[in-house]
Amino acid sequence: MTLEAHSSEDPRLSIVIPMYNEQENAAALVEKVGRVITPLGLSWELVLVNDGSTDGTPEVIEQLSRRHPHLRIVSYTPNRGRGAALRRGFRASRGDWVISTDADLSYSPSYMLQMIEILRSEPETDIILASPYMQGGRVEGVPFFRHMVSRMGNRFLRGTLPKPIHTVTCVFRAYRREVLDDMELESDGKEIHLEILSKAMAVGRSVREIPATLRNRKKGKSKSKFARTSLTHVVFSFMEKPMMFFGLLGLLLFLAGLGIGVYLFWLYFRQELNPVRPLMNLMALLTISGLFMVSFGFLAIKIGIIRKEIYKIQKENLEIKRYLKAGIDSTTGSMDSE
Repeated sequence: MTLEAHSSEDPRLSIVIPMYNEQENAAALVEKVGRVITPLGLSWELVLVNDGSTDGTPEVIEQLSRRHPHLRIVSYTPNRGRGAALRRGFRASRGDWVISTDADLSYSPSYMLQMIEILRSEPETDIILASPYMQGGRVEGVPFFRHMVSRMGNRFLRGTLPKPIHTVTCVFRAYRREVLDDMELESDGKEIHLEILSKAMAVGRSVREIPATLRNRKKGKSKSKFARTSLTHVVFSFMEKPMMFFGLLGLLLFLAGLGIGVYLFWLYFRQELNPVRPLMNLMALLTISGLFMVSFGFLAIKIGIIRKEIYKIQKENLEIKRYLKAGIDSTTGSMDSE
């Protein structure tokens, strides 16, 4: 990993951007973000995470870092995915507020101003999401199939979280530092966006959405892999609301078995029932399987509750570690001054 820092002062704001083969967008990205943030007059840094790019991205951002004192670079190989890049960027960032966004400028950096204002004026808000799917948000120029899959996927995922969120999968977000410091992130792919929301909301973090316009990228190629992303979203839904799978499937199996049982009962009254018919075995199999699936659903709910309690314990442990580290650092500083 290569990390370049041009200032020892801890900034107020960190902007973390994962990059994979984004040489065509890098210069415009740095310029547009700087044009929005610099007039605010607050200390800030732009953390570009080169996620194992195979084009000229490393050289381009290296040249940019020589001209922009707020720019920091985290670079590694090989490519490990958006989740791994964001985790590296979050660890390298130093700001009290952290904003993450795409490198393709699909969202205008101007929305960062609204995010920063909310973080400054609403201390009760912990996470802010840019949402093209809420009222006031828009989607422009995105291919129809990609747009519909994304919209339907987010609508499906919306019911899996404690609080309904219109755009669960967006990367354009703002966090307070303690939100990221209080969770241990594990995802390497795009499912990290779901993991963050799940863990943050499990420990009571407040999430707010703001309407935003999502535009199709103008340069470079999309890195999204439809099949893998869809699979991870389904797995996430299963983890968050297991009864959506076990309960629904179990109910369908049980009702199918019950329907066959009613039919066989009707045959019995008509004295046409053959006790060795395969339907008898099928009825028993479907009914028992349905009851087992519903039971598994209740068991999975209990496991989900335990998992959320573990998140809370992890948060408390990380807070204690930070408190102890701050105490040790202050003690060391006092000894050095003596």
